[in-house]
Amino acid sequence: MPQNKENLSANDAWKAIIEKYHILEHIEKDGCFPIKASQIKEFREPRLMAKWDSTDALPEVLRKNKINILPDSRSSYVLGDFLLYQEIPPLDEPVTRMEHVELPDYESIDINNISSEANAINVLIISGILNDFLGTGENVSTFNGRMGTGCFTFEVDTHRGIKQKICVNNAQCEIDGGFENEASVVIMEAKNVVHEDFHIRQLYYPYRLWKDKVKKPIRLIFSVYSNRIYRLFEYRFKIPEDYSSIELVKSKNYSLQDTKITKEDLWEVRNHTTTRTDDDMNDTDIPFIQANSMDRIISLLENLYENPMTGLQIAELMDFEPRQSDYYFNAGRYLGLFEKHADDKQRIVSLTPLGEKVFRLNYKKRQLKLVELILEHEIFGAFFDSMMLTGQLPDKNKIADEMRRLHVCNESQIVRRAGSVSGWLKWMNNLTNL
Repeated sequence: MPQNKENLSANDAWKAIIEKYHILEHIEKDGCFPIKASQIKEFREPRLMAKWDSTDALPEVLRKNKINILPDSRSSYVLGDFLLYQEIPPLDEPVTRMEHVELPDYESIDINNISSEANAINVLIISGILNDFLGTGENVSTFNGRMGTGCFTFEVDTHRGIKQKICVNNAQCEIDGGFENEASVVIMEAKNVVHEDFHIRQLYYPYRLWKDKVKKPIRLIFSVYSNRIYRLFEYRFKIPEDYSSIELVKSKNYSLQDTKITKEDLWEVRNHTTTRTDDDMNDTDIPFIQANSMDRIISLLENLYENPMTGLQIAELMDFEPRQSDYYFNAGRYLGLFEKHADDKQRIVSLTPLGEKVFRLNYKKRQLKLVELILEHEIFGAFFDSMMLTGQLPDKNKIADEMRRLHVCNESQIVRRAGSVSGWLKWMNNLTNL
């Protein structure tokens, strides 16, 4: 058994497990490999090794070998080349503003500081957003929390292009919100952190648990609350016994605030913003950006408000690998939003005074302030102008050439980081579409 297993990373632990039990060979031969929690615990706590709610969180060795993991009981799992994740569409559809929401009577709810998934669900109900999305009358909360799945069997697609059969015997699942209305039972998975995809298990296991318990049809809702916007997705399984038969039924975006931003608003910001830095790597100790998603930077900003975290805590919250935590910390530092300080021999990430100010702004003012902070960097100014005039994102080769001219990073880093510049420009351009 490895020494100091508590200090072993998930990636190193899985490397050791894969090697010890010849897992790759077993998967190639049999299609899957059953593993007990006790076997995983030889190297690291199973709860830290088996719950990856998005592909970003997957240890590199699992991602590289196209291995995913499913619980099949409370004390065992199955490994295989399963296709387990569903991509979340980008936020590029208009947002419906809920105009008549009377929340001031509730002193215990602050709509400007929705800091947990539970709070987000409460506001969904109180505001009428869930009722509107489902097109139903009142939805009453009737169940939630951890529960056993019962026993069921299903098929799942694999990277090899074949179906793999999985048998579940009372595994554990957690339901964020369970509701009932006159026509249906509703199961909700709620997030207050932005991810590129989600683990279908979060909807499928609760669906299989409740499908035979109730006579009403079940509606499956995936909710993301971030940056003052609710994004609701309804899914269904065309074939109940087929995990991979998931399909998107509909989606809609909501906000309790005005989200309308015009090109004129953006030009006004551009005209009053002064270029502050050219990001020459020889003149700054802040690394040039390597974080593609502004939405995820904002999501991290929201979660850091009144809740400073270590890099590892950020990685766990955001479903990042540890190095991604650094990328997103440095992106926030690049904008003046995040900082690190020593606390009890640990390095803690928190918001700067500017970061706290940005957090407290309403939706429109927050986005425009972020645009201003971005445009203070020379590389974004010229590209912003051409993008606004033509409606076209600049070619990544042009971005790379400008990065070379400004000497913002080493040559080996340019291609990857040009993608981040493109991602931020796309985010700014998309503000007028919501």
